Amino acid sequence: MSRIGKRPIPVPAGVTVAITGNHVKVTGPKGELARTLPTDITVSQENGEILVKRPSDEEKHKALHGLSRTLVANMVDGVTTGFKKTLEISGVGYKAEVRPYGLQLSLGFSHTIEYKSPAGVKLTAPNPTTVFVEGMSKELVGQVAAEIRSFRKPEPYKGKGVKYQGEVVRRKAGKAGGK
Repeated sequence: MSRIGKRPIPVPAGVTVAITGNHVKVTGPKGELARTLPTDITVSQENGEILVKRPSDEEKHKALHGLSRTLVANMVDGVTTGFKKTLEISGVGYKAEVRPYGLQLSLGFSHTIEYKSPAGVKLTAPNPTTVFVEGMSKELVGQVAAEIRSFRKPEPYKGKGVKYQGEVVRRKAGKAGGK
């Protein structure tokens, strides 16, 4: 058995789970998430816990077992507490400003970058060099953070660019000048 897949998912108070075949719908205080799981995986709810089971010990089923359990657990966590990623901007003149449509970034280009945030993701910038990406869907929060980071990845010489909080940028020595 998969160590991750066999663990039951506790359903906290205030969260309702609707399972119809392979479609799982989780509703909680922050909103509602729905997902269709692979056809071979069975999901059931017993005694306030969600159980994910696989039909056999084939490699394909083993791989889908842990994945499906983690996806459902992330849905339950998302509707109760939500997910948050923090991005740090470093560089002279590099900054982010919140706009009604999303985010406006100045990252050293000749133009500003206007990023329109998708539905379900909240972008905040408490100061010009920090951006918080918050939402219910772990997948969507991670995708938005990765897209913002991709506009100007941290470079290894001066460390300028957009990086995740806690990300370590390996620095390189510059060109050795002189004779």
